[in-house]
Amino acid sequence: GVSRTPLREALKTLAGEGLIDFAPGRGAVVHAISARQAQDILEVLTGLEAVAGRHAAVRATDAEISELRRMHNEMVACFDRRDRLAYYKINFEIHARIGELSHNPELIALHRQYSARVKRLRFSGSATVEKWQAAIAEHEAMIVALEARDANALADVLRDHMRLIWERLRHLIEA
Repeated sequence: GVSRTPLREALKTLAGEGLIDFAPGRGAVVHAISARQAQDILEVLTGLEAVAGRHAAVRATDAEISELRRMHNEMVACFDRRDRLAYYKINFEIHARIGELSHNPELIALHRQYSARVKRLRFSGSATVEKWQAAIAEHEAMIVALEARDANALADVLRDHMRLIWERLRHLIEA
């Protein structure tokens, strides 16, 4: 029920964001990310998240922080139920929300763009229960730092968390 023009425009947008490629004779295909590209993207995303966290700790309202705590608790409940898809969706929302709590539209836009490029990969990052538990602990540290409004601690936790995401993904990408 969608005409070709809006579909073409949507595909051009996705291609501009590096999410798809146009292949002759095959049309639009999901862009394959090399290990080097993934590492580079995560490096940029690490910096964006650290800056966003630093600003969020200072600029977020108490209500916004409480909402993030609620989301975190819901994510933990998903882990307890071993509902990986729901956990992943909330996890992604939490990272996006931290970006939004920076109250910096340019930072938010960049964060969304770079997050979208590695979204598929991040889903694979907590494939084992041990890795999943470690990610939960890292998220708890994020929320505690945010609740304490400790900008430096939150930036550090986010940096470490993003570095560990790369470590969790490295073997999958390099294979």
